[in-house]
Amino acid sequence: MWHNSFGSKFRLEIWGASHTPEIGVRIGGVPAGIALAESDFETDLSRRRASAKGTTTRHEKDIPTIVSGVEGGVTTGETIEIVFQNGDTRSSDYSQFESHNRPSHIDFTARAKYGSEVDLRGSGQFSGRMTVLLVAAGVVAKKLLSSVTYATEIVEIGGSRNKAEFSDIVASAVADGDSVGGVVECCAKGVTVGLGEPFFDSAESIISHLMFSVPAVKGVEFGSGFEGVKLRGSERNDCFIDDKGHTASNNEGGINGGITNGNDLVVRVAIKPTPSISREQITYNKELGKVAPLVIKGRHDACIVLRAAVVVESVVAIALAELTLNF
Repeated sequence: MWHNSFGSKFRLEIWGASHTPEIGVRIGGVPAGIALAESDFETDLSRRRASAKGTTTRHEKDIPTIVSGVEGGVTTGETIEIVFQNGDTRSSDYSQFESHNRPSHIDFTARAKYGSEVDLRGSGQFSGRMTVLLVAAGVVAKKLLSSVTYATEIVEIGGSRNKAEFSDIVASAVADGDSVGGVVECCAKGVTVGLGEPFFDSAESIISHLMFSVPAVKGVEFGSGFEGVKLRGSERNDCFIDDKGHTASNNEGGINGGITNGNDLVVRVAIKPTPSISREQITYNKELGKVAPLVIKGRHDACIVLRAAVVVESVVAIALAELTLNF
């Protein structure tokens, strides 16, 4: 049985799959009286759409339909349900993977857990297509936290942090029938002091838990992260500069002991190269009973990180909404 829900206060449940007629998200815990219209979603949805070189040629309109929870342009306090139609699908592209599992993909594990009848068209519920629902939920979460602002950017692609090289790196991967990954950094400003609990419900725990639900995410760090361990404590410590908790540096990324400290919340997310690549790979074929060449057909992102920045930002907003409603 699928478990596709999150949250105790700001509650999410997603349904549908990459190639089903429609997909949707139900959002609970939103107070009544908050202005919300379908047009409010367009800015963030447009940031996620495929358009740049290196993104998929599958083009969905991503027009949200609010089914319930909003009346007369304001929330009613009931569960909000938002639905998106899937239109640009080519399910036949995925028939070749029934016996020939894609390397570093979900074909093997999905069938091992859910059985051979699991819907893996377009990668099913494991697909990046489902992140449109996270973006929609993020828009609603941002409505709850109007004082928080976000600065989100791609800081690394293919091992390079030189933004001038990003387009050439992606173009090279496309030309080679390959893919590249990258890193997204999200900085949330105006976060309330005191969100989170020690240990299991720390601010880092909630954010990381949600972040690893995003397909292709393989690493999450806060503040100076892994680079910070190279420093001595005297170099890394954030010294206070006033009685409001502001610090001269922000190596902790806005969190101390699992609790937000009022400084900018800084999180960076590592996103792996898309596993679906068009160049030949040698991997096990169950029908043949041996390893054999596999050439993956279909439409895929050569650099999924190009569309991931808004997803990362949305996840941070969802986590902050959950933490705030639990405060």
